[in-house]
Amino acid sequence: MKALRQLLVLLAVLAGGLYVWITYVPAARPLLERIGLIDLLGIDAAPTESPAQGGGRPQGGAASVITATVGEAVREDRISAIGDGRALRSVTLRSGAVGVITKLSIDGGAYVEEGAVLVTLQDEEQTIALEKARIQLDDARTEEARIKRLQSSGATTEVRLRETELALRSAELAVRQAEFDLSQRRISAPISGWTGLIDLQEGDRVNAQDVLLTLTDRSKILIDFRVPERAVRNIKIGQTFQVAPLGFTDKFLTGEISAVDSMVDRASRTLLVQGRVPNDTDLLRAGMAFSVQLTFPGATLLSITPLAVQWSSEGPFIWAVRDGKATRKSIEIVQRNSDEVLVNSDGLSAGDQVVTEGVQTLREGAEIAVLSDVPRPSTEGKKP
Repeated sequence: MKALRQLLVLLAVLAGGLYVWITYVPAARPLLERIGLIDLLGIDAAPTESPAQGGGRPQGGAASVITATVGEAVREDRISAIGDGRALRSVTLRSGAVGVITKLSIDGGAYVEEGAVLVTLQDEEQTIALEKARIQLDDARTEEARIKRLQSSGATTEVRLRETELALRSAELAVRQAEFDLSQRRISAPISGWTGLIDLQEGDRVNAQDVLLTLTDRSKILIDFRVPERAVRNIKIGQTFQVAPLGFTDKFLTGEISAVDSMVDRASRTLLVQGRVPNDTDLLRAGMAFSVQLTFPGATLLSITPLAVQWSSEGPFIWAVRDGKATRKSIEIVQRNSDEVLVNSDGLSAGDQVVTEGVQTLREGAEIAVLSDVPRPSTEGKKP
């Protein structure tokens, strides 16, 4: 008796499970019809769902489906990278001589023009030396003129004339040396740009080659970043890219590739690329990190809605509509985007209809009744 009760309970559970499967799983009914279990159980083969629900069949045995039109879109290869920013030009000014700072003509963080004198060292000794050299030069010129007059009248020798000419040349070089020594006491801006923080004061003593300050031209920012070697053939000088400072999530800029390295790094298999970004608003700084986005247009592919993609043990496929019947087409997914899938498929072309709803009961060659067709949105000017 106990075994009989267990058998009856098992049969009841199986019957309940079969009922739920037939009632709520649309794909179960065609399977049971094919194996003859519907007739064996005496179940009415009429569909339990209305055609509007996309899971049943309307009059005439055609499956009700909703379709979408196949479109076309250009595949784009996107590359993301993190780049380091640096100034267009940066110059470190060093002292060319030993001396005491007598005048500091610039403040930290200020903009200076090219040629402006920034630091002046004590120069009294060099000024005196220059005056002495000029006096000696005047004396040498006078002596040369006198000897030339005497030589023309035969009152002096050619050797004496040669000596005065050498003395004049030496005096000229002495003046040039004195002028150079004096110029070393004044440090001028070699470029126009911004100064950094200055740790100097008037009265400080500096030695030769001591760092005085740094000038930075940040009118444009150079960004160094790396791209994978697969992008080498697509990188070109002058190509534009999108860039955003990591510190400003709402700031998007357009840059231009200005230089490309000649070698691929063997360790990382990447290529170093340099881009240039205008800094008209002076918002960017050297040393910032940037998010770089590069896009390379590729081949034109078929574009379908993600709802149409189905999967089987053989891979992805779609149901296409051919003369009112369902036709199964295998596809190769090339690129997935938020609202479309770019695919390759033999026998599928732009303008075809693919099933997006009502695929549960479809089989090869099944009659189809299209309830509605959703056109693909225009992809003109749109990045996939």
